[in-house]
Amino acid sequence: MKNISLPLCFLLLGVAAREPAVAASDTPRVSRSMLVASEKSLDNRFLGLWDDPFLLLGPTRGIYLEGYGAVLTAEINLVVGPPLLLVRAEPGKEEIARHRKKKLERLPELMRAARQALMDTAASLDTLPGQEQVVVVMFLSRYQWEDTKGIPVQIMLRAPKSKLLEIQRAPSESREAALEAAIQIEQL
Repeated sequence: MKNISLPLCFLLLGVAAREPAVAASDTPRVSRSMLVASEKSLDNRFLGLWDDPFLLLGPTRGIYLEGYGAVLTAEINLVVGPPLLLVRAEPGKEEIARHRKKKLERLPELMRAARQALMDTAASLDTLPGQEQVVVVMFLSRYQWEDTKGIPVQIMLRAPKSKLLEIQRAPSESREAALEAAIQIEQL
């Protein structure tokens, strides 16, 4: 029995000695602290758009996917709905129209902020490889009574980090067109 235990002991010691090396090589390229800084930056950018305390419906969340890139998600309420009363469960036609108009007016400004956030995030994630993506996904909340034609429920912007850094270094007058060309936008 001792002969069997001794080889087993050496095997376990070999595995245990090798384990820290494997764990060290498995550390992600983008640390959690880097993602937290990007999350806070995106939150501050969105909260600064309008004087609306209910704009963000929760904190931005980020994740790093090895071989793909960094993904930041935020749930946004572009416009707070009108106050509802017990006698009236839904707003009137004029309130619904005003709500829709305000939401449509805010969408372009939200998109500009998201494009800038994409570029700033690329610059702040030093260890993210250049060929990997920087992604911002915004989930836009809706009310049941809302007229949502032409208003997306989700907007995703993504681009390779290297392209975003290249655009950031370009002269400011050519940035907007280059940013439009580099960023893929998907709306649902």
